Amino acid sequence: MRKFDFRLILGGLLILGGVLALLDTMNIIGDAGGIFWSLIWGAVGVYFLYLLVSDRQRNWWAAFPAFVLIGMALTAFLPNSLDFLSGLLFMGGISLAFWWVYFTDTSRWWALIPAGVLLTIGAISTLDDISNFDTGGLFFIGLGLTFLLVAVLAGDRQSWAWYPTVALLIFGALIGIPSLDITDYVVPAILILAGGFMIFRFFRQPSSE
Repeated sequence: MRKFDFRLILGGLLILGGVLALLDTMNIIGDAGGIFWSLIWGAVGVYFLYLLVSDRQRNWWAAFPAFVLIGMALTAFLPNSLDFLSGLLFMGGISLAFWWVYFTDTSRWWALIPAGVLLTIGAISTLDDISNFDTGGLFFIGLGLTFLLVAVLAGDRQSWAWYPTVALLIFGALIGIPSLDITDYVVPAILILAGGFMIFRFFRQPSSE
């Protein structure tokens, strides 16, 4: 049996590129270059995904190239009618990598922060494209919910996360919710809940005496 040679891969890629270019010339398909590179990104992403699944503990780093490249490949295949989803797919791919890092080892709580921030940015980019809604407040609310996840999932180890949670949620409500004419109700509710939680934590902590 012949030994595997890298020239097989290179030759296959050249044939694929030639076929796509020919189909583009014959007006059978469009954007042959985009399709070619999206297939390359997808193939490399699947390879890293294989490394990731085969050894989740040692190859956790492979989540980043795997999900990022797959997200890029999916973005390139989007039809023009769904182009507004490109930001969500790309940012969501990076975010998914951080979610994987956390859920495969919950001691890596720090991964929750970039996961939530990137997902928020991707969602905001999509909303900007499909609506005229002011997303400034939603951005800060998304950040607040991210720190809320840190506070809830990481538990007492990261209790500091409650402070940016409250601050960002209030700030996001003040910026974004006035357009909905319910600020008079939401902001007081957030203040009451935040204050009640802090009092609850005070009485829950054991006495230092």
